Amino acid sequence: MIINLKIVRVNSDYCDYLRKFDNKVSYNKNKKELRPFIGVLFKIDYYEYFAPLSSPKVKHKSMKNTLDFFKIKEGDLGAVNFNNMIPVNQNNYSLIDLKRKTLDIEELKYQQLLIEQLNWLNSNYYQVKNKSYKLYQLYNKGRLPENIKEML
Repeated sequence: MIINLKIVRVNSDYCDYLRKFDNKVSYNKNKKELRPFIGVLFKIDYYEYFAPLSSPKVKHKSMKNTLDFFKIKEGDLGAVNFNNMIPVNQNNYSLIDLKRKTLDIEELKYQQLLIEQLNWLNSNYYQVKNKSYKLYQLYNKGRLPENIKEML
């Protein structure tokens, strides 16, 4: 059974707390307050795992998909950074309302990008889920490839 992925915002105080243990946790306040995360990639105990989304960048086109990085629609729609996924309980995230009436053209464009990212990721659900969980397992078993271990 496929459980659709969702796009959420993670509580910035919770991200600050996680950063005490892992300095790679994405900043999620001020300009980055709107940073979206995709999930639920998988669930362990009371924690659901989410990974930050990146908006499209020129460099994504030439980058390769790896164990910890996944281009969305060949990079046209951005990327998922599995190397920065975090465990979150349900009290520390909120669903982004993708049907909200927007106030200006920039918000509308951003909302449309998130919708397109979500649709593409849901259509590639098994690949997204398997890639994230494989990275998690290799990390916990101490079997990450050196090039990925250096980035974590």
